[in-house]
Amino acid sequence: MFKKVLVAEDLDSISIAVVQVLEELNVSVIDHVKYCDEGLLKVKKALLEKEPYDLLITDLSFKLDHRKANLTSGDELIEAINTVQPELKKIVFSIEDKSYRIKTLFNELGINAYVSKGRNSITELKNAIESTFKNEEKILSSDLSFSFNDKALIEIESYDISILKLLSQGYILESISKEFKDMSITPNGTSSIEKRINKLKIYFKANNNVHLIAIAKDFGLV
Repeated sequence: MFKKVLVAEDLDSISIAVVQVLEELNVSVIDHVKYCDEGLLKVKKALLEKEPYDLLITDLSFKLDHRKANLTSGDELIEAINTVQPELKKIVFSIEDKSYRIKTLFNELGINAYVSKGRNSITELKNAIESTFKNEEKILSSDLSFSFNDKALIEIESYDISILKLLSQGYILESISKEFKDMSITPNGTSSIEKRINKLKIYFKANNNVHLIAIAKDFGLV
């Protein structure tokens, strides 16, 4: 079993439950942080002392307070840790259930397991820790039913997500074009953007832009 684990969670009630699971699994060293910046510092310090962590368990959402923060989410913490200790095993323990975001965590940030917080989440977390230790890949808690082999969303690119996010914020076609030009995103002509929006409506079988945004939100794209 893992010998040294870092838990990043800002809610005491959740962190206590996670620590209890790790203790039941006989993990020797369990450290807990409430801030992502502190988590990154602990990982760096452990590496310098040649006593690195074996596993990170982190939430995705962290509430902001008076304390200044550079890293404000579990996604950012994982990305930062990947630059210093990419081989560190990573489990996300979160209430998030959007398939696109979860797939992104696996495909782009290289997490090993995702456990959705819920009624049976502690048992699911224990199983995920044991499976991760056995080097199993892409571990999902049982209440998440989507498949990684589904073709849905495969063709969606960051360009499309940028359009969807601006549409959801009330931007009209001309405003999106100006925003893209300011950000040096191409293609940025109104005609190209309009064609892309129409393609997205066909892809998601949306009746109009409002329907398209609603579907995108359901998928966790915006």
